[in-house]
Amino acid sequence: MNKKQWEVFEYFRNEYKKNCIEWSKLAGELRPLQIEAAQKDTPPYPLETSVVYNTQYDEITPDDRISLIVVGDNPGKEEQLLINNKYLVGQSGRIAEGFFRRNPEFKIDFRKNVVITNKTPVHTAKTTHLKFLKKNGSKEIADLLLVSQCKMAELTAGLHKGLLENRDNSDEINVSLWLVGYSELKEKGIFLDYKQVLKDAYIDLDKKSMIKEWSEVYVYQHFSMNRFLIDLKDSCGKTNVSFEELQRCLKELGWKHRKEIFGC
Repeated sequence: MNKKQWEVFEYFRNEYKKNCIEWSKLAGELRPLQIEAAQKDTPPYPLETSVVYNTQYDEITPDDRISLIVVGDNPGKEEQLLINNKYLVGQSGRIAEGFFRRNPEFKIDFRKNVVITNKTPVHTAKTTHLKFLKKNGSKEIADLLLVSQCKMAELTAGLHKGLLENRDNSDEINVSLWLVGYSELKEKGIFLDYKQVLKDAYIDLDKKSMIKEWSEVYVYQHFSMNRFLIDLKDSCGKTNVSFEELQRCLKELGWKHRKEIFGC
């Protein structure tokens, strides 16, 4: 990253951390709700972190190259463990790592060149459990789920646009934003507020159109249960394709799902 890009990232990281610390003050109320939400369909597990800050951000340095921002849903069982406190470290993360490892032409190390974030840092064993928290928690919990989504969308869009806008003239690398997992971005989904705030961040109010950085926003199936890979394979029509064909399929698929979810 150049100096300006590093400043953009530092702002993102510091604001993210500050908000997670503030929201963690509700852990005492969140914890029993998170445990109760998981009881019906999830084996018991050690719940250690109710609001998860991604400590990967503290390992990023100015010398690192950021090529991709990946937005998941919310921290799951493995992400919230104190030994981790990082995003996409479970099976889904391993699938994502494997994809880029098998395709070295992207020149992306999933653990070094990717900023991984979520639509909310509030943990649940399954994303759908957030609806239980919203329904059965206090007004403060409902407000947390709303405010955290809006803030995460605002910060993520700011990071993405800032990294793109401050590229050196000689730097030809685009920084893409991948939204992985979109079922809860649909009608009646828990992440509708995230969806709206993110979209608004890419609108040119004077021209009433999307800014050019919107072209680097893509929407995909989640990595979990190989849904991303299956969807990509179906889009390409075959398994063994050239890197150029893979890039084309990725773009077309990401734009297709973006239009389905965002309408543009």
